[in-house]
Amino acid sequence: MKLLTFLAVGAGFAASAPLISERQAGSACFIIGNQTLPQETADAVKQLQSTVTCDSSRTTISGVPDVSSGGVTFSSINFAAASSQTPLEFALSRFATPTPLRDADLATFQNQLNVYLATEAGIRSVGGGLAIKVPKFFLEFQVSRIQTAQGNPPAAAGLQVDHLLQKVLKNAAGESQRLLDQVSALAKVLA
Repeated sequence: MKLLTFLAVGAGFAASAPLISERQAGSACFIIGNQTLPQETADAVKQLQSTVTCDSSRTTISGVPDVSSGGVTFSSINFAAASSQTPLEFALSRFATPTPLRDADLATFQNQLNVYLATEAGIRSVGGGLAIKVPKFFLEFQVSRIQTAQGNPPAAAGLQVDHLLQKVLKNAAGESQRLLDQVSALAKVLA
């Protein structure tokens, strides 16, 4: 009887273990809370935890440590620190691409995206507000545009320019039409 009780209790722990590990997403330094993460965010955390480092002596949005990837820190490109600009206004000015687009430094844009993804995951882990989604989706959009211009368009439908354009427009619905039109125009420039 003791063996059956042990197996039943052990099975309960085994069944709950994936929820705990996904919620905590391993040992990522930027996950500071215990809120359950959406699957897409948990997957991103697993990919980022070996790339992104944290400076726990500095915090940013919702108490998330300042994160760094490839020399880019979130605090150096924090949209929330630019109080005079809306999130989309900030993204358009801060994450502009050169002409021709194929000359953009993909590694820098990817590192900027990495720190936004990590910070968003940290914010989600504490149930914080998600205004970060506008610049994050804009950065994903820019990375996709650069990859396309450099002859390596993303294969996954969710990472393609048109799909990410819709994500930016949906999440920035409260922004001015002028700014939304600028993003739409960028979607047509893929070289």
